[in-house]
Amino acid sequence: MFRGFYTAASGMISQQRRTEMFSNNMANANTPGFKADQASMRAFPEMLLKRYDSQSIPTEKGLNLTTGTTIGAINTGVYMQEAIPKFIQGDLQATEQRTDIALVDLYMPPNGDNGLAGSVFYSVQGADGTTKYTRNGDFTLDGQGFLTTSSGNFVLNDQGQRIQLSSDQFTVTEDGRITGANGETDRLGVGFAANPQRMIKEGDGLYRTEDGNPLANAFNEAGIQFKLQQGYLERSNVDVSRTMTDMLTAYRAFEANQKVLQAYDKSMDKAANEIGRIG
Repeated sequence: MFRGFYTAASGMISQQRRTEMFSNNMANANTPGFKADQASMRAFPEMLLKRYDSQSIPTEKGLNLTTGTTIGAINTGVYMQEAIPKFIQGDLQATEQRTDIALVDLYMPPNGDNGLAGSVFYSVQGADGTTKYTRNGDFTLDGQGFLTTSSGNFVLNDQGQRIQLSSDQFTVTEDGRITGANGETDRLGVGFAANPQRMIKEGDGLYRTEDGNPLANAFNEAGIQFKLQQGYLERSNVDVSRTMTDMLTAYRAFEANQKVLQAYDKSMDKAANEIGRIG
């Protein structure tokens, strides 16, 4: 009986986490470069139930033989293992702002481990000074002329250094080369992740590598094709209508597990207060 409590409760917890994930996707439907999360659901390991009996053998010494009967397997519930970003190219939105620069995937070879395509990211400097990565090309210039993200992280060039410009009247070519109004030149740092599913999401549209090592310079990688497009932003790849449907499905599943839990609670109440009562 108590096992049923745990199974229903694990279903409620997993569906609650899925609902929170979908809510976060919906909240970032208009965030440039945002990649929607998708849930990975797993069942806890099954247990094999057996019943053990004792069989008496009519001998002089009264031998007892232990026997076992297989009842079957039982599942102990489900859990949400992780939320994995879906690295699919978002639609491009024209903004006509020089500081808006979109990354456009033209061809990314599939990864040998999972068959999914790789992805490219801008290199930025996180608040802790380490290199982070983002798809959000909503850039701006701070008071000292450094190119930064909308959240204040410094955009890095292909040498891992900050990019400083004299004004926002600069141009960016499709291969990432920047030319400022006063003739200064630089190149945006773009990293290539062959398996972006192994990138760790940190919030504010930032990612870091699993081992802490920097990504390979995408401009030096053979077999991939991408370009940078100035005056455009990559929109979020959240499918709003699909996300709403999935959120309602998760909510209904939560309610179903809740009703099962209530039914178990009533059964336990009867077992504790009515069964075996002496008149």
